[in-house]
Amino acid sequence: MVEIVEPKSSWAAEFRELAERLESLLGRAARRIDHIGSTSVPGLPAKDVIDVQIRIGDWDPEIGRRMEQGGFRRHRRIDRDHVPPGEPESLDEWRKELYVEREGDRRANLHVRREGASNAIYPLLFRDYLRARPQTAAAYAQLKRLLSTELREGARYATVKDPAVDLIWFAAREWAERTGWVPDRESPPEV
Repeated sequence: MVEIVEPKSSWAAEFRELAERLESLLGRAARRIDHIGSTSVPGLPAKDVIDVQIRIGDWDPEIGRRMEQGGFRRHRRIDRDHVPPGEPESLDEWRKELYVEREGDRRANLHVRREGASNAIYPLLFRDYLRARPQTAAAYAQLKRLLSTELREGARYATVKDPAVDLIWFAAREWAERTGWVPDRESPPEV
């Protein structure tokens, strides 16, 4: 079941705590650990699940072993992200490993993606665009609430939400070109 909740002030601190554990677990194998998804956008209602992106250099089975030794559980049926229309279908650009929280921990989705791949840039640009565009974030929140009411089952919710997210992605790419947005900037451009 999909439940959208009001924004929680604790989400940023919960991400930081999880990121510290992941940094300790993965060391230099994790090039960067970012808070992504709706819980990373202040004021945006979301599923109460912390989304984390772990960017790596190359695919190395050792990363998966470390994650599982740390108690994180791999979601083996998901091995790539949704590909927006017109984007290259290359597995290299959309491949990921998805892990979920350790038993008994707060809910989290941990997305392992290759540094520089299209699917590693997508959530960063999406997040920063929504942070810079509160009206778009508010419209997205309305959509998510409606979908969670009408499509309670998680897979159907995601299938219908993906094209709407793609519309935001295309607008965000144009915004990025106009503003000079680059990943990993501390705050998004205001323009």
